[in-house]
Amino acid sequence: MQERTVKTTEDAIALVQASGLTHIKLGLSDIDGVMRGKYMRKDKFLSALRDGFVFCDVVMGWDSEDQLYDNTAFTGWHTAYPDAHAHIDPASCRRLPLEHGPNGEEMLFFIGEFEGSAAQVCPRRLLRRVVDRAHDMGFDACAALEYEFFVFNETPHSAREKHYRNLTPWTPGNFGYSILRSTTNSEFYTALCDLTERMDLPMEGLHTETGPGVLEAAIAVDRISDAADKAFLFKTFVKALAERHELMATFMAKWSHLHSGQSGHIHLSLIDRNTGRNVFHDPEQAHHISTLQRHFIAGQQHYMPELMAMYAPTINSYTRLVPGYWAPLEASLGIENRTTALRVIPGSDKSQRVEIRIGSADANPYIALAAGLGAGLLGIRDKLEPEVITSGNAYAQSFPDHLKFPATLWEAAQRLRASSAARELFGDAFVEHMASTREWEERKFREYVTDWELQRYFEII
Repeated sequence: MQERTVKTTEDAIALVQASGLTHIKLGLSDIDGVMRGKYMRKDKFLSALRDGFVFCDVVMGWDSEDQLYDNTAFTGWHTAYPDAHAHIDPASCRRLPLEHGPNGEEMLFFIGEFEGSAAQVCPRRLLRRVVDRAHDMGFDACAALEYEFFVFNETPHSAREKHYRNLTPWTPGNFGYSILRSTTNSEFYTALCDLTERMDLPMEGLHTETGPGVLEAAIAVDRISDAADKAFLFKTFVKALAERHELMATFMAKWSHLHSGQSGHIHLSLIDRNTGRNVFHDPEQAHHISTLQRHFIAGQQHYMPELMAMYAPTINSYTRLVPGYWAPLEASLGIENRTTALRVIPGSDKSQRVEIRIGSADANPYIALAAGLGAGLLGIRDKLEPEVITSGNAYAQSFPDHLKFPATLWEAAQRLRASSAARELFGDAFVEHMASTREWEERKFREYVTDWELQRYFEII
């Protein structure tokens, strides 16, 4: 049995029983999209496949530095951080080529998700609820993500010793789409291509972007739930592979004010569940935009400012959202326009889609995809119409105030908390948890004195 043919619990049990591994590896997503997990002894893992397992809910109660939130209702000192029920998705099974058991067999890896009350704040379950809404409306959703990430000649130890300053990029200068760079450094490129193929995370393209040591990878399109899993796995195991090569990769939205930010662009389309046809495509209409696609993108445009905390979830995200850095500042919409937040891509029945260009590489893929799909579905249900379709340079044009994005993470959290659409789509528990964790992130940032403040005020003020 091949691991990617595993569909059912019985399939997974048979594969695990037949393996020579003593332990199996499991991972799940926290609110920031950081993979948390552990090894389970084979007998315990088989039991967990059959009956579920428990996982301390602290992973939904701390930030990316394991600092405990003091402002969330779901979990905290007031609940004493109990175990939460969780489930292993057998169809997520993969071999992990970077690890081998004692007998040389490649490690088996599975994705888990929370159940019960914890499912309300679990990012993977959040996306599944929105997918269920699409199914009820007669649609399957397809998605693909593109990630930009910078690579450095550093290790976790050297980066800390340097206090994340004066880091050495993997390659110097600006050299987009460079064949020279990819040939000279082919060992890492080919290792990454091989890893993603063997883990069923295939990249349609991989190339250098403009900037020192920056790469862009386009992950192949898939059903949206599988696309989210692939993006989640990609971000973690790219980092692991880089460290195996004595490099470091970062997906933070912007690591230096001297260089462009790092995007996490999302491509979306809807498929009719009965016919298998792309409902966005209508060859009789201008740009092949069907009525359903028009309503869908109108919903995305209308709700995008309210959902920015889901697309841009860190303090650092908003350093990318400034004029002149290839990131829109309003919910702009255009046809084949790379200066707008939403780019309609006309094409065939197979390729007609919309690209969400506002997302940054630091976003949790489950949460960002839930936002993009959910907003579009509301647009279809309510037959919304696009407000403004932009031609030319969106950065040089003005937009109504209600289409402008929040300027800070704190403001984005307030917009999310006040959004009735977000509460309808994602539930009160998730909205409150997400907003509270983003407020925590802003509060932690305000505790620190930045280099910018020291340089600006220390002597002069």
